[in-house]
Amino acid sequence: MDVKKDSLHAWVLAARPKTLTGAAVPVMIGLSLAWVDAPRGSFSWLAAVLCMLFAFIMQIDANLVNDYVDFVKGTDDRATRLGPERACAQGWVSIGRMKWAIVITTALACLVGLPLVCYGGLPMVLVGALCVVFCFLYTTHLSYMGLGDLLVLVFFGLVPVCCTYYVQLHAVTPQVLTASVACGLVIDALLLVNNFRDRDTDRTAGKMTLVVRIGARATLLLYLGVGIVACLMGLVFGCYGHWFAFLLPLLYLVLHVFTFLRMKRIWQGRELNSCLGETARNIFVYGLLVSIGLLAL
Repeated sequence: MDVKKDSLHAWVLAARPKTLTGAAVPVMIGLSLAWVDAPRGSFSWLAAVLCMLFAFIMQIDANLVNDYVDFVKGTDDRATRLGPERACAQGWVSIGRMKWAIVITTALACLVGLPLVCYGGLPMVLVGALCVVFCFLYTTHLSYMGLGDLLVLVFFGLVPVCCTYYVQLHAVTPQVLTASVACGLVIDALLLVNNFRDRDTDRTAGKMTLVVRIGARATLLLYLGVGIVACLMGLVFGCYGHWFAFLLPLLYLVLHVFTFLRMKRIWQGRELNSCLGETARNIFVYGLLVSIGLLAL
């Protein structure tokens, strides 16, 4: 790919816009739950926008940190890399400017997130700080220890869904808690297929992801399982009278199963990148269907 160094195109590629679905879906679900439960006229659209912006900026920040650290550590080898090309490894963005971009996006995320204190109180400061800290710890240490999937469950499930709901209603219900875990499981499928593709190069680099630890066959079953369990957890919506929020995501499960079968057939190599794209699409479909199901009353 012909990309001019440090150009706008280079920075767009470095930000990885396709990954923003993983940031948007938890906030979508949290906002839909809050809209349904909030007393008439109490829903804050400004808080909703701030939550979405914070999620987007933190996702971009995490992508830039991942790009920089993996290049410095030598994990992103142009000769052996199977995934989409990375900005630092390809020379699209200089190391010095990537450092500054990380500083700027981190500061911008804090600036956008700070007003949420007016809606959720001082706990929002702690939540924001943890998001920033673990954004760096994930790439620098925790992903190499096989803890990436746990962090996805926490920071793409529990934290964004529950906190988005909390800033609107200052509480977290069992329905919201269950929905947040289900959301985290669905989004973890993206990390699973990514690490499934990279299992051999990760093992060589000493990156002991969950896939490397449990093996390829067990990972395939886990990939299938996270989608099934997430949909079954949707039964909690039925218990609160939101049956559409349980039934509509079953359409997502059909797509998820087809992607699982495709992963099983391809098994290894760069062709698995198509499964990565399908999984990102499936995640967005899940979030959309859950949100529609909650609002269709």
